Amino acid sequence: MQTPNRLKPFYENLVFEREDNHMIVNFGPQHPSAHGQLRLILELDGEMVVKATPDVGYLHRGMEKMAENMIYNEYLPTTDRMDYIAAASNNYGFALAVEKLLGIEGQIPRRAMVIRMMLLELNRIISHLFWLATHALDVGAMSIFLFCFREREFAMDLMEDYCGARLTHSAIRIGGVPLDLPDGWIEELRAFITKFPNDIKDYEALLDQNRIWKMRLEQVGMLTAEDAKNWGCSGVTLRGSGVAWDIRKEEPYELYDEIEFEVPVADTNDSYGRYKLYMQEMRQCVKILHQLIPMYKESEHGLMAAVPEFISAPKEQLMTDNFSLMQHFVLVTQGMRPPVGEVYVATESPKGELGFYINSQGDPYPYKLKVRAPSFWHTSLLQQILPGTYLADVVTIIGNLNIVFGEIDR
Repeated sequence: MQTPNRLKPFYENLVFEREDNHMIVNFGPQHPSAHGQLRLILELDGEMVVKATPDVGYLHRGMEKMAENMIYNEYLPTTDRMDYIAAASNNYGFALAVEKLLGIEGQIPRRAMVIRMMLLELNRIISHLFWLATHALDVGAMSIFLFCFREREFAMDLMEDYCGARLTHSAIRIGGVPLDLPDGWIEELRAFITKFPNDIKDYEALLDQNRIWKMRLEQVGMLTAEDAKNWGCSGVTLRGSGVAWDIRKEEPYELYDEIEFEVPVADTNDSYGRYKLYMQEMRQCVKILHQLIPMYKESEHGLMAAVPEFISAPKEQLMTDNFSLMQHFVLVTQGMRPPVGEVYVATESPKGELGFYINSQGDPYPYKLKVRAPSFWHTSLLQQILPGTYLADVVTIIGNLNIVFGEIDR
């Protein structure tokens, strides 16, 4: 006769009250909808989620500690690998934080600022298209996945034409941008953003009134405005609960205060409302890019701030001025030395508030660097909104929150 196992279930330091009709399951990290490295410990009553505990840390690469052992310019390509779906937004967030630490944010050439904004908004479209494609695939919509990746390839072609990379761009530098736009790039951008609104209409024609899509998203993942603020939500997750907060509007950086665009807000508090916001945000990106094209053509040449103490001089000057060449050699080999101080700078990444905190003690590398990544806060939110939903809704909610684990396990 088989002896039953009388040991109580033990899940690390998590305490579960076990009842006869309750079951505890691990959702991930191998589950295809777990987005890489999410382990969700779910307590189920039948198919109803009673308790959810997110467990992260399987992808930890110590990027914040790496920053404290690398000179500032050396660390910038590493930021690509955090939110690898929106690499340019990470480059820019770190670069802006260092520029404010140096006190040179007002010396960035206007053309460089316009190019940065073009890259950021194009990057936002790429990120949103990836989100819609994978979210729809999780829910069961295959065609929309193929359509979104088709347009995403066109947008990534533009990024590749500019910087040579498709996924991890390193397209922004501390003090400006490395390159001017290549010949014909503006015309290709205009062609893309002229066609893209019709593509968004195609996505909505497939999904908006699709009864399966609506059944899977409407009234699923309910999040009130109060809970969204209490859990530190930002981006679409916060605006989907009726809170009109966009850092590009509230604390403008670059030239966003000169651009006309709207901040879409939904008051349905559910996954369907957040989906509609992503559609509207892509339309706003197109609106911003249309306004940036004439601003680029009116701007004067200039790509990097003229601050030889911190930023290398242009190549022409390096080849003709011995002192500039000496400064360049020191900056490359030893790194810049920002003044003693600390700074926290927040930007509006495609997923929400992306903030970099830097503490400088006057060394060529940060004494302390901390990243405020939106996906981390939205992952912690799962323990709030998953209880009371069904197991099938877990896949929908995780995908709808647009979580990338590269920026969670830092």
